[in-house]
Amino acid sequence: MKQFKFKNLFLILILIGAISLSFSFKSNFFEIAKQIEIYNTLFKELNMYYVDEINPAELTEKAIKNTLNSLDPYTNFYNEQMVENAKIAREGEYGGVGVNVFYTKEGIHIREIYKGFSADKAGLKPGDIIVSVGNQSLKNMNVDQQSEFLKGVPNSKVLVEIERQGKKIQKELTREKVVLNPVPFSEMIDSETGYIVLTEFNEKASFEVKKAFKDLQQKGMKKLVFDLRSNPGGSLLEAINITNFFIPKGKTIVSTKAKVKSLSTVYRASNDPLDLQIPIVVLINRRSASASEIVIGALQDYDRAVIMGQRSFGKGLVQRYRELTYGTQLKVTISKYYTPSGRCIQELDYTNRDPKTGEVPKFSDRGIQAFKTENGRTVYDGGGVTPDIVLETSKRLPITETLLDSKAIFNFGVAYLYKNPKMESFENFRFTNADFKEFTNFLAIDTTFVTKQEKLFQDAFEASKNADINKEHQKIKEKLVQDKISEVAKNEDIITEIIKEEILKNYFYEEGWFQYQLKNDQTILKATQLLKNSKSYTQILSSK
Repeated sequence: MKQFKFKNLFLILILIGAISLSFSFKSNFFEIAKQIEIYNTLFKELNMYYVDEINPAELTEKAIKNTLNSLDPYTNFYNEQMVENAKIAREGEYGGVGVNVFYTKEGIHIREIYKGFSADKAGLKPGDIIVSVGNQSLKNMNVDQQSEFLKGVPNSKVLVEIERQGKKIQKELTREKVVLNPVPFSEMIDSETGYIVLTEFNEKASFEVKKAFKDLQQKGMKKLVFDLRSNPGGSLLEAINITNFFIPKGKTIVSTKAKVKSLSTVYRASNDPLDLQIPIVVLINRRSASASEIVIGALQDYDRAVIMGQRSFGKGLVQRYRELTYGTQLKVTISKYYTPSGRCIQELDYTNRDPKTGEVPKFSDRGIQAFKTENGRTVYDGGGVTPDIVLETSKRLPITETLLDSKAIFNFGVAYLYKNPKMESFENFRFTNADFKEFTNFLAIDTTFVTKQEKLFQDAFEASKNADINKEHQKIKEKLVQDKISEVAKNEDIITEIIKEEILKNYFYEEGWFQYQLKNDQTILKATQLLKNSKSYTQILSSK
């Protein structure tokens, strides 16, 4: 009798749960339908009665972006043109002229020339501004419009007018298939140590890493330095494939946990590895993120490589593209990922953003958890992957991030190029303290690097009707500039490396920069020294 009552009670509880779930689903569905209907009626009223003409597409896109901004930086809406740009980034190839650019009100500002492509053959240089294409002025065009002008069918020709140091020049360019290799450089450091740099995880990443690895093996490689510094990530599957190169078949590489159960997955090494024995040092920094962290997290958890550098970025979120109507897409965060030991390396907790200040807390603010690698070493979650060997730099300041987000270093690189038109070889290139002083002097006149304080002060001055404060305004303005420069100088070590990269790419392309690093980069040199000391290498990966 008791068993019968228990079964009935159990069935009742299941029924109540099912009804509650159904009600919750219907309630959520009703709320969504309600809000859409409110927006539709509001939009119709605006369109009918607002005093001026409105742009429906522009207004809707702003509404969507403002909605998504409250979630996380990785959940984004893509219009038709953005969908095409994202596809190019994933596939690593497109029809164009071989340039990396900024889009500005003046036109298309050339940031970098890719070696051997049409723009390079025609003699275009970093700093050139394409002001018209086929007699069509690009001035004041939006980004979507400008981005269409250089892309096109391979072998088609395009006439461009460029502005260079105040002069106008016309060039005819031939569009061609531009393939961006995610492994732009691989070479032997010495007779036994190979070096591979991977800059992004596009759809060609694992193929190119495998190709570079086999080429270096043919040259006698017995040890590897694998450079993932400043690699922002990309394809989850490519990260899994690359990790699989160095761990046994069947091992878990990463797992994802999602709200939708079918999207929670455990990814294992499904192929035979390339090499299970070769000693590896992986280089990372604060800008190594996402797919990079999947690779370094797994290799660290299996004690398969020594990780060297600075703590990684801390992006433990996975996105997926969802098709929308009219050729648009939603890139939405669907899950968090976990390394084989169980770590989630996500640093920022967007769910608990402060509604008043917009400040996003860190998971580590609530404490961090310890996990064990396969050999029993202790590793931690709560904000990126901490290297096995931490190489200290000055603490990166917020003002440095503002500087890096501006065009100031690029502008200085262009100014340096025209001040020093020829550089015979990168081998003797040095960027001295005097050069850095010249850079800080340049910041005093550069208009793109503006701090929050400078902007607020300028806005206040422009709002003032008092004409008698011009002298005081100038003094305060100069003081703010000097304060800005003093703060930037505290990160001289970090900024100097970025400036050197900008300068050398202008003379010797990306390839020349990596060749320079191979002989001069202190992190690469330390990695090479560690690989030569097999006892220290093995000890680092052993249980402590």
